[in-house]
Amino acid sequence: MQIALAQRGTHVSIRTVYRTMSEAGLIHRHRRPHGITKTDTATQDKENLIKRNFTADAPLKKLLTDITEVQCADGKLYVSPILDCFNGEIVALEMRDNMKKELCIDTIKQLREKYGRLEGAILHSDRGCQYTSYAFRSELVTAGLIQSLSGTAHCYDNARMESFFATLKKEKLYQIPTYKMKREEVKTIIFRYIFGYYNTQRINSFNEGGLPPVALRNSKQLSHHVA
Repeated sequence: MQIALAQRGTHVSIRTVYRTMSEAGLIHRHRRPHGITKTDTATQDKENLIKRNFTADAPLKKLLTDITEVQCADGKLYVSPILDCFNGEIVALEMRDNMKKELCIDTIKQLREKYGRLEGAILHSDRGCQYTSYAFRSELVTAGLIQSLSGTAHCYDNARMESFFATLKKEKLYQIPTYKMKREEVKTIIFRYIFGYYNTQRINSFNEGGLPPVALRNSKQLSHHVA
């Protein structure tokens, strides 16, 4: 909020912003992140390659993924995105009515179709059985990705992905009665929020100057071209 005000010419301290929002009842209660995928104990010794360092100096070098669920009128909708640590951009997104391994596999396939083989890029997730399955790991090899896994019950090992889910729900899904809406309608709302607003317009506090993800990526590509 402080960044948004500054971009409009109003410069105030974080304390002033917090006090004003608190008085107006606009401070949301902190939600402790929790995963919904089951743990496969056979992979407990797998190394966590990112070790809670959610930064990257170039696009498509360090990626995060996870699954969240949304209650709809005709059942649960499972949302599987991939987030780029460089700029916070959602670079792939699959949604369907189950959380079987194929949901995660097809998310990787979509990433590969959009960007080609990402040789040496890291993809981090929790240790859910979807991500430790042979079929998923085979797809990672095909895509050139190196797997990184969170520790068991260590939700903060993938905190930036959890932060995105919290933003999606707080800013969009909690504002509408998804439990009264069909899955297909909710899928459209999520798709439009992410690709029509979150990636392209929303201030991102992780990025320098609060730039939206796509704006930061474009500025990086422009500076590289000029150099």
